[in-house]
Amino acid sequence: MAAVDTFLGNARHARGLSEQTLRAYANDLEQFIEFAARRGVVGIDGVDLELLRDWLWEADQRGLARSTIARRSSSVRAFTRWASETGVTATDAGVRLRAPKGGSHLPRVVSADQVRGMLDGLAVRAATDDPGALRDLALVELLYAAAIRVSELVGIDVADVDRGRLTVRVLGKGGKERVVPFGVPARDALEAWTSRGRPTLAERADVPSTALFLGDQGGRLGVRSAYRVVARLLDDLPGEGPSGPHTFRHTAATHLLDGGADLRAVQELLGHASLGTTQIYTHVSSARLREVYRTAHPRA
Repeated sequence: MAAVDTFLGNARHARGLSEQTLRAYANDLEQFIEFAARRGVVGIDGVDLELLRDWLWEADQRGLARSTIARRSSSVRAFTRWASETGVTATDAGVRLRAPKGGSHLPRVVSADQVRGMLDGLAVRAATDDPGALRDLALVELLYAAAIRVSELVGIDVADVDRGRLTVRVLGKGGKERVVPFGVPARDALEAWTSRGRPTLAERADVPSTALFLGDQGGRLGVRSAYRVVARLLDDLPGEGPSGPHTFRHTAATHLLDGGADLRAVQELLGHASLGTTQIYTHVSSARLREVYRTAHPRA
């Protein structure tokens, strides 16, 4: 990533930075470039919050010290802040990045009952035919059903959805396209959105959009708007951890494995290049099983 070299060059001439800090920046960002390349990201335009979080998560799973992960977070946030302030990127991808808290070794996963409760609440709102409510229900149903990334979700066009076959075509990291399945509840929510909600919002746009999900002004829904929809739901639930769309991806993968899905199939569904990345969810399932055992077994 040429931008990293430029950042390091500028940092070297910045006042107040010690040689130790400069070495830390260089080492951490070199590690990040290698990680990003393995995910198919070679330019700064492909760097987003999800990629940054995955990088820190991998370090956590490898057993790196919390101080090391915190330093990595600081290094990459300095880089993305510089990129935003100098106009290299339009936004600061790392502005919401936080190092994992001590003792937080697994991604946040909500229970099937909690998911059901959220979706039931959204369905009640959608029954009023409010366009935003219809969109939000379809959005969350599809996030959970297909276990897709929020960046993939907002990139879906209407033509990408095959309601007959219950599949949707998404463009993942590194420009890799894949077709993923979804269930009947998601199909029903999508049909209600596209027939009763989307046309209303589409009328507000100056230029027609091919996007499946539209914002309140009729243009393609953005990542931040989708994030806010999910965050409002998850913030009301007990438990700690991130409150963004990625939680539904973690949750869907874990529920699939809990239900007996094959790890390779889950890898393909998620679009992971490495099976090792998917194996995190086997740890989540094991942890959930141990917790159930401790709370339910009389001789635990």
